[in-house]
Amino acid sequence: MTIDKSLKIRRGGTSNRSVLTRGERLAKLKEEDRWQEGDSPFGLAKVRVRKLVMKKKKKKAKEEDEEGGDSAA
Repeated sequence: MTIDKSLKIRRGGTSNRSVLTRGERLAKLKEEDRWQEGDSPFGLAKVRVRKLVMKKKKKKAKEEDEEGGDSAA
């Protein structure tokens, strides 16, 4: 039996996760000094997950360079 296209893993690797594991949450809370060793791991504070967004390069800079080169010639 074959796997449906929608279930296959794409070449890009993994996508951004919106949930952290308990270990990851503890590490973030330690960095922010919101959790110390010996505290209960149950009822942890919420930790915001920030997603990286890639910005697109501006085409205007390239267009201005081309226009500037034509007028100088």
